[in-house]
Amino acid sequence: MKKREERRSKAIPIILTVVAAFVVLFILLPLSFSLFDSSKFGNVALIPLEGVITSNGGKMLGEVTVSSADIIQFVAEAEENPQVKAIVLEINSPGGSAVASDEIAAAIKKAEKPVIALIREVGASGGYWVASAADHIVANRMSITGSIGVISSYLEFSGLMEDYGVGYEQLTAGKYKDMGVPYRKLQAEEKDIFQSKLNTIHSFFKEEIAKNRKLSTEAVETLATGEFFLGVEALSLGLVDELGDKTAVEAYLKNVHGLESVDYVEYRQEVGFFELFSGVFSSFSFSMGEGFASLLLRSPKGILLT
Repeated sequence: MKKREERRSKAIPIILTVVAAFVVLFILLPLSFSLFDSSKFGNVALIPLEGVITSNGGKMLGEVTVSSADIIQFVAEAEENPQVKAIVLEINSPGGSAVASDEIAAAIKKAEKPVIALIREVGASGGYWVASAADHIVANRMSITGSIGVISSYLEFSGLMEDYGVGYEQLTAGKYKDMGVPYRKLQAEEKDIFQSKLNTIHSFFKEEIAKNRKLSTEAVETLATGEFFLGVEALSLGLVDELGDKTAVEAYLKNVHGLESVDYVEYRQEVGFFELFSGVFSSFSFSMGEGFASLLLRSPKGILLT
């Protein structure tokens, strides 16, 4: 009994030490950083928009995406922050969901504070739709911009099924209920239906670009082939306002909006320690077997502005 009590008495201080260390490392220390982080007191909100645009920010083919809900929330928070005088969207996105892109663009146009879009490497399709809603667009001269088009794709492997003697029995209530399933080829009539939907979304896309950039519908029509343009080409076509980087953005804010200095406060979705820790290993294990060619072959399913 005495030995057990001695063990318990020795174990208690060790347990308390471990608990105290856990509280300090994972609760108090992060809290103190958040409380005393001087970057939270800037006068320009910096909102990164990186990756494929989705409505929920979930993973797509192993890649982390950006959530329209998060971006809309950040814009709203920046609007409510009295210290923030302007909003900068730092865009590096190939596009994504048509709905999510439209939602972000609508939130930007509602903002009363000036919004500047900075396109670094890529601001294409849905990414460009978002950028076009800003009051001023700055792009790197070699950035990929534009790509005003819509795509929908899916895998179809009916031929492979035939080779292996696998059949597909259709049981539906509704003529087009299984339209687009990968187990059979699309009929000509079904392709026409899909194309009609894409054309409608494309029309919305072109209308928004024309309004946002104050371009004629004829001018946008000639640009809306899905082709992407380098930043220097986009400037001559009226798709962006200026070539440059953050320095150009800061000069614009000072010269046009009267800011004496530019101090950024970054709005970014915070990642917990355990999420970050597990994410490192999952990303590492996935990337070990991945080469550049595999990145080029990725094609998300669904109707995307990409």
